[in-house]
Parts: sequence; structure tokens; C-alpha cells
Amino acid sequence: MKKLLIAAFALAAIAIAPNTYAQTKMVGGAAMYPTKNIVQNAINSKDHTTLVAAVKAAGLVETLESKGPFTVFAPTNEAFDKLSKGTVETLLKPENKAALTKILTYHVVAGKLSAADLMAKIKEGGGKAELNTVSGGILTAMMQGKKIYLVDEKGGKSWVTIADVNQSNGVIHVVNSVLMPN
Repeated sequence: MKKLLIAAFALAAIAIAPNTYAQTKMVGGAAMYPTKNIVQNAINSKDHTTLVAAVKAAGLVETLESKGPFTVFAPTNEAFDKLSKGTVETLLKPENKAALTKILTYHVVAGKLSAADLMAKIKEGGGKAELNTVSGGILTAMMQGKKIYLVDEKGGKSWVTIADVNQSNGVIHVVNSVLMPN
């Protein structure tokens, strides 16, 4: 009986707000709701605890909660683990706030760019699209087959593993490596 009631409530909720549930994606074991902002969703993803800690340490919470819109290429905990041992801990220290802020804002592009938008820019650019980041750097977007990847200013490559995680103030594309500016 309890399961039947839960199912009935779930169906009623979907009938009331079908667009909210149709666009919801799972990231890090948590639902990412398009009605919540980037920070509200990211704090629920178990795959993005390092990113959330870094955003807090850099003082970027208020910015990423603002109206935007933003396109965020969000590295997972595993992506941060690929960095040299001690790098994350060093970056999280107050004296390294400027360097941390530069790295994090290098993962953000002003405006909302869906995967389809990125693919169109790549096609329009003859196989490459240069994206101007909030930090003032350039990310180069390319494709291999149907997969989008980004190349940072140091030549590092990061794949979009989950695209189009819509937020109330933009979109997140989950990436598998930390992108590094010059």
C-alpha cells in the first residue's frame, strides 16, 4: 500500500510539473533540478565535493548563484584527483585564492551554451570553437565522433561526460579533467 501511495504521488507530481522532471538529470547520485541554480545543484552531487569546496574557498558561491547565465565545465572529484599530489590542498589555502579563482573561472563561459550550441560552433569553426572564459582565457572545443572535448591553454584535454545539465542560471557540462589556464 505504501509503495502504491508513493507511486501515485510521483505520478501526480509529474503531471503537475512535467517539464521539471523531464529535464532533471542525475549527477553524482543526485537529481539536478533545472529550477535550482548551479551552486544549489552542485552541493548535492557526491562527484563534485572537491569542486564545491574550491568554489567556497575562492569566494565564488555568490557569483555562481547569481542570475547568469553561465556555462560551467564542472570537473569531478576524480578529475581533481588526476592533479599532482598536494595540488588541491595547496590551492585551497587562503594565500592561493587568486590562483584557485583563475583556475575555477577558466571553467566558466558567460552565456548558456548547450551541447547542441557547442557542436554548432565547432562545425561553424571548421572543427574547432574558441570559447572565451570568465578568467579571460581561451578553451578550444572540438569533437571526436559525437563526443565533445575541450583543450586548455596548456594542451590538456578534458571530455564532456555528462552534457546539458540545465540550471536556473545556466548549464553544467560535467568534465573528466581539470582545465588549466596559462
